[in-house]
Amino acid sequence: MLICFLTLVALIPTSSSINPGVKVRLTEKGLEYGRVLGIAALQQKLKSIKIPDFSGKQKVSPIGKVEYSLTNIQIVNVGLPQSSVALVPGTGVGMSVANALISLHGNWGVKFLQVIKDSGTFDLNVNGLTISTSIGIKSDAMGRPEVSSGNCAASVGSARVKFHGGASWLYNLFSQFIDKALRNAMEQQICPLVSKAVSDLNPHLKTLNVVAKVDQYAEIEYSLVSSPNISKPAIELNLKGEFYNIGKHQEPPFAAAAFSLPQQNNKMLYIGISAFTANSAAYVYNKAGILSLYITDDMIPKGSPLRLSTRTFGVFVPEIAKRYPGLMMKLLVKAEKNPITTFEPNNMTVQATAGVTAYAIQPNGTLSPLFVLNVDTSVTTNMVVSGMKLAGSVSLNKMTVTLGTSYVGQFQVRSLDNILQLLMKMVVIPRVNVQLAKGYPLPALGKMSLQNTELQVLKDFMMIGTDVQFKG
Repeated sequence: MLICFLTLVALIPTSSSINPGVKVRLTEKGLEYGRVLGIAALQQKLKSIKIPDFSGKQKVSPIGKVEYSLTNIQIVNVGLPQSSVALVPGTGVGMSVANALISLHGNWGVKFLQVIKDSGTFDLNVNGLTISTSIGIKSDAMGRPEVSSGNCAASVGSARVKFHGGASWLYNLFSQFIDKALRNAMEQQICPLVSKAVSDLNPHLKTLNVVAKVDQYAEIEYSLVSSPNISKPAIELNLKGEFYNIGKHQEPPFAAAAFSLPQQNNKMLYIGISAFTANSAAYVYNKAGILSLYITDDMIPKGSPLRLSTRTFGVFVPEIAKRYPGLMMKLLVKAEKNPITTFEPNNMTVQATAGVTAYAIQPNGTLSPLFVLNVDTSVTTNMVVSGMKLAGSVSLNKMTVTLGTSYVGQFQVRSLDNILQLLMKMVVIPRVNVQLAKGYPLPALGKMSLQNTELQVLKDFMMIGTDVQFKG
């Protein structure tokens, strides 16, 4: 019951209250989609009602005691024309069904005056069935959501019986007790089925990617950091949204700043991803030591006039060609500190500071250092939603180069600007984009897919607005 709704909600606080890196808002449109799927699931559950054979005795004037039996009772149809899901601010979720219909078919038999027997079949239409329940949610031992139903109430309104077979004068006599007996039997079955339908959600909820692996170096944690904010129009969830090194959850030397999602309602779901999440990724990858790259001449397109050699660089720094004539070169580009991501309206920028160390490759393979440059770069980032991942690409915005250390005497660094920019565009940025194109997993449950997705870059965060579809 309410599989989509509760799957989207996952309302479990699993850690102390801190600012989230990721926020998720489920809107009224999302709740309505969940209600439709949930009622369909409940309808299937109610079709599984098993009413056991039962019999009894009833004193009927003027013939005395009548023994009766009802056997092989089957549900043939369930209709749930009216249903609603309501958010109780600060509390939880309530669900109700009204004016439901259940149709049954079975066999009846009677015996009276010790020897007289009669039997036949019957069809029973039960109208005015109402169901109401609340849904309680808690955390399991692994910090994933676990649901249960509470305060369930079910009542059956009127019942209309149509008998087939047997003596017609028995029908009215028999109907005096069949209505009450079957209504009681159904009422006793409904709430346990509702409870079972809710508990059947737990295997689905356990698919929540609380820790989502990104690659061999990093994973993202999507546990909740505070209780959900439940209000009349929406439910807002606060997720940690933090990258960690695989198997080592060490907090970065910075914390998430507070941010708020704008009040938009045309999508089922909104996901806000803060700069903290992006910056925690940079911290993790830098700590893993992979924000570095050796650039060699074979990485440069063959048709390029730029070659990574002392001859090329000697044009701009003559001392290089003089001391190391005719040698190939190698550059080590390495982040000197964590790249910083900032979000401004319609603009996501990453600022990075790297050291570029140039080496001449000696005939015996040893490396002779030539110089070290300090390079400050700014790249513009374009993010897209690809399946259940957030992917992206970057393009060079601007770059500033200063000399750090020279082993070939002083020289004008400006003369190398064009070479370094070409190397950034031809080698470094394409490799960064290959990694970004692989994407990073978004918070998800089960066979969830995103539809009609839109992405906005706002102040201090980006926001994904999307509809959601669940496949069985």
